[in-house]
Amino acid sequence: MNEDQATPSTSILARLHTLHPKLIDLSLGRMERLLASLGNPENMLPTVIHVAGTNGKGSTVAYLDAMLRASGKQVDSYISPHLVCFNERIRLNGIPISDCELAELLLECEAANRGAPITFFEITTAAAFLAFARNSANFVLLEVGLGGRLDATNVIARPALSAITPISIDHTQYLGESLAKIATEKAGILKPGVPAIIAAQEPESEQTIAAQAAKRGTPLIRQGREWQVRAEADGLCYEGATGVRDFPLPALPGAHQISNAGIAIACLEVLGADLFNPTAIAEGLAEVQWPGRLQQIFPPTLPKDWELWLDGGHNEAAGRAIAAARDWQDRPLYLVVGMLNTKLPVEFLRPLAPLITNLTAVPVPKTKASIDPLEIQKVSENLGLSALTAVDVPAALNRLTRDAPTGRVLVCGSLYLVGDVLAEFEI
Repeated sequence: MNEDQATPSTSILARLHTLHPKLIDLSLGRMERLLASLGNPENMLPTVIHVAGTNGKGSTVAYLDAMLRASGKQVDSYISPHLVCFNERIRLNGIPISDCELAELLLECEAANRGAPITFFEITTAAAFLAFARNSANFVLLEVGLGGRLDATNVIARPALSAITPISIDHTQYLGESLAKIATEKAGILKPGVPAIIAAQEPESEQTIAAQAAKRGTPLIRQGREWQVRAEADGLCYEGATGVRDFPLPALPGAHQISNAGIAIACLEVLGADLFNPTAIAEGLAEVQWPGRLQQIFPPTLPKDWELWLDGGHNEAAGRAIAAARDWQDRPLYLVVGMLNTKLPVEFLRPLAPLITNLTAVPVPKTKASIDPLEIQKVSENLGLSALTAVDVPAALNRLTRDAPTGRVLVCGSLYLVGDVLAEFEI
């Protein structure tokens, strides 16, 4: 994203990108080797909650972080990808790690690795484990990077809880072409005897998770069975093992956030009465922040009769969630879309197509993996959309706001693109 900003860690991060010929090469062997040379910091962490899934992982971690810290706990978290600065991935009690500390940890991991092949995600995950082992928090929230079974975060032998958010088709080149294969990889984080909180799933995913849990002896706490959550006129209603509880609606917009909030509440219920604190949960729901997910921003250059929204969603499930998130049709909706070549624009755009006045395709900056905007334009036109291209988001915004008196712009299709917009407007 914006790793070209000059900081002490910039050159180290760039160098670490060269340690393995593949950006993604799922395996645990390299990670286990490096961690052993570092003294196995992954075994020195406080209470760990491990979160996998396709959509909603980051939001679920954000809810857990907000709720636990509202109850007075010290919480570290590991997320990916970042939006503007790599330091966002490693949060120490809600604050991105300082650049000096990050640089020191990366150098330590690089020295311990001794030039052996290792992916960028693996070595930076090792740095996160070192940071968490030395920070003495009460909880560590770990978001899976990709898949689960062979993800670098899955070296944690016994977390306190596992959680799996909704699973959909994504990253098929790494995880498989079917929901069953993808769910098998995601369910790889399940551990014997460790409770797992499961969001509502498609039948194929639900059956796969149940089969994997049975093999491992993992107790499942499933949405729609052991717990329920729903939006009501005046808030959110959660029903679980301890009964029915009413909470305020979450601060994050979108109907899909009800389920994400429910997963976090279910996690706290399973952890025990001292953490299932209604006041802290309500405060966390009200205070939660998760940039780049249905986020409205207010750049000073935007005309007053226009709105600018951002969402990093990039697959079919995300397209459906965005379409259902709010009433988009009280004013014209203009999409500005950039995507990576590992994604399928037609799947993402199909649920949104009936809502769109016009689409502008742009490249995702600073990456060779961007889909050519002309390809997105062609896909959009095949869906019956009016589509153009622009060199970047500011150019698209300038043209849209010049040619129409009012409207709502949604920049979407890639978290990398969203991060670039946030950096552009210094938000």
